Amino acid sequence: MVHLVFQTRNGQQFPLEAAAKQSLMNAAVAAGIPGIDADCGGSMVCGTCHVHIAPQWRDRLPPISDMEQALLECVPQPHPDARLSCQIPVSEQLQGLVALIPSAQR
Repeated sequence: MVHLVFQTRNGQQFPLEAAAKQSLMNAAVAAGIPGIDADCGGSMVCGTCHVHIAPQWRDRLPPISDMEQALLECVPQPHPDARLSCQIPVSEQLQGLVALIPSAQR
């Protein structure tokens, strides 16, 4: 299991243990993390699972696709560290990752 933390903008933390190979979004939804709406269920069409990932983790994530980048430009308050959590597979390389939940998903 991989230890992950979802954190709100006000600092409230939601730690969880996730199985490798599932998406970060699926782990958050299964754990009932508030603020990860995941309306499309991971189809990469809604952007309601986006999170902010600190720059030091970028090299451990898969590259952002053109489609993901285009969708992230349409989320409320676009951010350079935003990623769709449905596009991030959980792996041992993400042990200790903190994903910041934006103040709004819509």
